Amino acid sequence: MTTYSGFDLKDLAHERAQGKFPGIYSVCSAHPWVLEAAMRSALDDEKPLLIEATCNQVNQFGGYTGMKPKDFCAYVESIAKRVGFPTERLLLGGDHLGPHPWRHLPAAEAMKNATDLVADFVQAGFTKIHLDTSMPCEGDPVPFPDEVIAERAAALAKVAEGSAGHDRLRYVIGTEVPTPGGSVEELSVSVTRPEASEQALSVHREAFSADGIDDAWKRVIALVVQPGVEFGHEDVVDYDAAKAQTLCTLLGRHSELIFEAHSTDYQKPEAYAQLVRDGFAILKVGPALTFAMREALLALEAIERYTVPEGRRSHLEETLQRVMKAHPENWEHHYHGDALTVERLLIHSYSDRVRYYWHDAEIAASVSRLIENLEQARIPETLLSAYLPVQYERVREGSLENAPVALILDQIITALRPYQQACRG
Repeated sequence: MTTYSGFDLKDLAHERAQGKFPGIYSVCSAHPWVLEAAMRSALDDEKPLLIEATCNQVNQFGGYTGMKPKDFCAYVESIAKRVGFPTERLLLGGDHLGPHPWRHLPAAEAMKNATDLVADFVQAGFTKIHLDTSMPCEGDPVPFPDEVIAERAAALAKVAEGSAGHDRLRYVIGTEVPTPGGSVEELSVSVTRPEASEQALSVHREAFSADGIDDAWKRVIALVVQPGVEFGHEDVVDYDAAKAQTLCTLLGRHSELIFEAHSTDYQKPEAYAQLVRDGFAILKVGPALTFAMREALLALEAIERYTVPEGRRSHLEETLQRVMKAHPENWEHHYHGDALTVERLLIHSYSDRVRYYWHDAEIAASVSRLIENLEQARIPETLLSAYLPVQYERVREGSLENAPVALILDQIITALRPYQQACRG
């Protein structure tokens, strides 16, 4: 994939040092509708579109998407060509690259897998590389020493440097509190302490130097921190700029860096611009986009009940519940409570664990049936007003087609719009 040449992630820090407030949002999803919506919404932007895959989604063994890094690149490029999005404006990133998927293995074995992972990502064309070695492996001491975390990150950076044209690589180091894929504990969040960030930077810089890759340190562009934003299953911790100000002073001492903020989904629209102004110039978003997609799909199913005979209906929500209960491995350690609570969370949860099931053959068939049914049946504006009121207004004004896929894409684009507005600088 062609590297985008009109923008360098290092520019985010350079422009900030000049008193500007640029930002970029990162779309963290592999769903084709989410990626299509992101591309359509970014067609008129001047910046590249940053799309990232996690180590759990995509890896040398296929991840839960079944895609290796080179497959994901080809997949994204194929969507771009169909949409008409210039592939040279795509930036691909690897998120949480490290031993996390293999943390149950001894460190040597887990790190061997992690080095292969990083090499495959870089060779496939990913240029934004988040080195995350913060998770202890089998036999590692707890608490896990910062020095070991840094040594392992440097080892992965060294592999990346030798795997492709290193001048185009940009590294992100550090990690936020939650594990990749969302927090597994009760919703609680603390802003990263600046002294902890200073320590992380110091030990990583020393480890890079000890590994003989001082030059690679110049390509470290961001530090992942916790600005005090988080979401649980049914609650959101909103950004409080006052609580993050002490952390933000760190950038005054490290003007070559910016912060990367994870779990920014579901924040109030005005929070995103404030986050960018405060130095959290890379905003990650993922579950909020599949959440919006699911909202649109279930709204369309409600419309289907009024427009399609019983025997031809998709029964989408019923199918989701049945498949998720039959295959609980992606939610059983996250959703707890009585039967009614779990049934609600399976479908209606900010953490959106249902996103792991859209590729299931039975669910995919149900979605296809829903789309086909509503393509054949005219969607009455009265039902559109009842179940998708934002899209109703756009259909009425003539800016949106009254067709099921167009409505779904618009719902996702609506969720992305606050990010776009905040990152325009």
